[in-house]
Amino acid sequence: MTIVVTGSAGHLGDALIRTLRADGREALGLDLKASRFTDRVGSICDRAFVAESLRGARAIIHCATLHKPHVASRSNQDFLNANVMGTLVLLESALAASVEAFVFTSTTSVFGSALTPPADAPAAWIDEAVTPVPKNIYGATKQAAETLCELFARKHRLPTVVLRTSRFFPEADDNEAVSAAYELANVQVNELLNRRVDLEDVVSAHLLALDRASSIGFGRYIVSATTPFTLADAPMLRGDAAAATRRLFADCQAIYAARGWRLFGHIDRVYDNRAARTALGWKPRYDFRHALDCLAEGRDFRSPLAIAVGAKGYSGAP
Repeated sequence: MTIVVTGSAGHLGDALIRTLRADGREALGLDLKASRFTDRVGSICDRAFVAESLRGARAIIHCATLHKPHVASRSNQDFLNANVMGTLVLLESALAASVEAFVFTSTTSVFGSALTPPADAPAAWIDEAVTPVPKNIYGATKQAAETLCELFARKHRLPTVVLRTSRFFPEADDNEAVSAAYELANVQVNELLNRRVDLEDVVSAHLLALDRASSIGFGRYIVSATTPFTLADAPMLRGDAAAATRRLFADCQAIYAARGWRLFGHIDRVYDNRAARTALGWKPRYDFRHALDCLAEGRDFRSPLAIAVGAKGYSGAP
């Protein structure tokens, strides 16, 4: 039976359909935008379009969304339509079609202001127990969509897993100061310490969530590269993250120096993925240690899947 993937023209949707089909699993891609992996072009807010697309579907992986970069160019209503109403239509249609599992791609951006501790405080340690405090329409609508997912799981027994993914897009950092001070690849490897995940690891988490949704019932998990730090490191990370990193990776300084790279001096938050690894049996491969080994050997630190999908940009974003 078919696995329906929304947002098939985007980074994750593209990667999911590539992987599913390579594994011999039937996948149907939906998107507003035509692409190599979009089988049906249309809106997830269109109930007739969604109902037709779900005929014979076994499961849904819902990746379609307006992203944070769209905040500057799209209205609040656009975000409500795409991120909340679209999710509601999919959930209601999933019930009508007797879909067996629903996986929703959310974001660590839902944590919002909880990610930035006071100036004299340790780095924020972010796990599933942290209460989200959205600070823009993107985070607010993704949190609202998560709440709908939980409602349908609990009230209608629709097996549902929410995955709060950290950064995996290849585009430049949205912080202009960081982009100006660091080479893009330098930033992305640094972020594997605390707030980034490789696309291939994101895909594997989604497929595990799909397969385990029925036994989980409802779950909400952070999907980020495994940090080498512990909660005890949080004060040092806020004061001297570079020293904390060099203490754990003796070869880091020489590898970075050979490229003219620098570690970040301060880290303000760390995403803890232990719940996802435990509940899903997830084993992310592309962490900071892996990246260092690749750099030392002159290889690309990204996964083959991330390289194949490449950069797409954000449709409609400035």
